[in-house]
Amino acid sequence: MLSTKTVLLGASRRPALRRALVGTPVTRQVVQRFVAGETLPEALAVVRRLTGEGIAVTLDHLGEGVTDPADARASRDAYLALLDGLAPLELGTDAEVSVKLSAFGQALPGGQDLALELVRPVVERAAAIGTTVTLDMEESATVDSTLAVLAELRRDHPATGAVLQSALRRTEDDARALAVPGSRVRLVKGAYDEPASVAFRDRRDVDAAYARCLGVLMRGPGYPMVGSHDPAMVGLAQRLAAEYGRAPDSWEVQMLHGIRLDEQRRLAASGTRVRAYVPYGVDWYGYFVRRLAERPANLRFFLRALVSR
Repeated sequence: MLSTKTVLLGASRRPALRRALVGTPVTRQVVQRFVAGETLPEALAVVRRLTGEGIAVTLDHLGEGVTDPADARASRDAYLALLDGLAPLELGTDAEVSVKLSAFGQALPGGQDLALELVRPVVERAAAIGTTVTLDMEESATVDSTLAVLAELRRDHPATGAVLQSALRRTEDDARALAVPGSRVRLVKGAYDEPASVAFRDRRDVDAAYARCLGVLMRGPGYPMVGSHDPAMVGLAQRLAAEYGRAPDSWEVQMLHGIRLDEQRRLAASGTRVRAYVPYGVDWYGYFVRRLAERPANLRFFLRALVSR
């Protein structure tokens, strides 16, 4: 039997369904819970609000899987405009950005070189205003390419961040390789539907792998970024930080914009560094469907909105 996650992620690739959902007013109303608007001014307003509450941010200009070099260049330009918008706020690393290399042409012929060429000026501009870039991780087939781009960028900008997904069987080895001084690594469970040959399919196995990888990162000399809404994993991170004598500014918790807002505020007030992942832009469909697929509560929230409109 197919899982709900498999069904939803498969449906996300059906153009007719995409058109139907994007054109439904109730969908757009629900999306507002997870997406900070479609325009840069809307996103910057959310940045000012969250940072005013003591919550750092990482901004994602939505878009992925581009098949035209012109669209890849447009992604670069959108991020440069975003960084220009952040500069006057003088937030430093309290406002960084996250990028998906598939939005920079990674899947095109010669895509690894193209993505590196286009993302490099984004990383340079971020450094110029005192902040950083994190490379989001996508499907398992892109991991080696993404890590290769990361290695090139870190030659000049060692603070460039990486993302690892505990669902992938390879990730514990990748965590060991990336647990080096100055290395910023966001650990997440993973929102993509992967075959059993490369990924753990059972939730308990994914959780166990997350705990192992978290231990690797927290013991190491890098900067772990705990990407989780799971109270058990956040609690484990806090215990590991205490066990290994980590200073409060040597690691952080990251949660998605619009999810567990009260807990984000509570953690920040208690002295834990918290960062919200804040997406914005018109191309929100793929991101939205993954949020529905990865958490049953999100799907129930959306279905209630549909039946009560």
